[in-house]
Amino acid sequence: MTDETAAAFGSLDLRAASQPDQTPTPDRISVRDHQVEVEIGAFQSERDTTQRLSFSVVVEVAPSQGAQTDDVDDILSYDTITEAITAELAAERLNLLETLAERIAERILAEPQPLRVFVRIEKLDRGPGKLGVEIMRTRETVASQRDTHAAPDLRVILLENEAFADPDLPLFLDRLGADSRAFVLCVGPAVTRVPQVADGDAQRHIDLLEIEQNAWRLTAIDKRCVVVGTRTELDWGMKNNQISVWAPSKLVLDAVDGPRDFTPPRLAQWFARLMGAETVVTVGPAHSALADLP
Repeated sequence: MTDETAAAFGSLDLRAASQPDQTPTPDRISVRDHQVEVEIGAFQSERDTTQRLSFSVVVEVAPSQGAQTDDVDDILSYDTITEAITAELAAERLNLLETLAERIAERILAEPQPLRVFVRIEKLDRGPGKLGVEIMRTRETVASQRDTHAAPDLRVILLENEAFADPDLPLFLDRLGADSRAFVLCVGPAVTRVPQVADGDAQRHIDLLEIEQNAWRLTAIDKRCVVVGTRTELDWGMKNNQISVWAPSKLVLDAVDGPRDFTPPRLAQWFARLMGAETVVTVGPAHSALADLP
């Protein structure tokens, strides 16, 4: 832990000793030991269960007239900090405290007042002590990391199994590759069904892997179809004219309120809403033909 971070979370005496006498000291607003029970963690034992997290956040703010005006609108509210925590916990299930801390810091620094933010997150139930991470971020470092690209014009296409063997498939992919819009293909399970088990959680994993196997089958047919499973990979593909095939396991299992219905149309609709696409076009014998897709 750096001296600055120690001072941020430490006593007022420690903070005062860390500041040169001639340096104006920014005001700091803090929320300490804010506990939330949530599902988080990279280990399988941390899935489908909750654990307690403790959040301490200290925000350095630019000078304001709040103390003189006594107006809550002139200061950074404590609610801004707790709402940032709540919003990032609700956005998706995360594996790493480091990722959660980064996102909380970025959300807080999007407000006009903060100059720097210190975030400490600790797991309270994973061992005899507290396991945690501490970060410090500034407005400048977060701004340099923020993606400024505009969101692409996304089309989600549900490709039925019969289309895999359609002789028009190469021409269809040619058209997608030449189109300026972004495309993500969704597929369902293959014709050969996987085993059925009594354990519901295990069956969810099996069903999702069955869909991913079919996605890899499409890649084997045409290498232009690239299997992707993370939001980062999807974003890159949409911005770089890649024909992506969605592998659903990670996004579905990491969702705070993920889908329980894995039938292809329902899963494709859930994915489209998640990615901000307006519609899903189904391509197959009973729907749009490969040659008819606009």
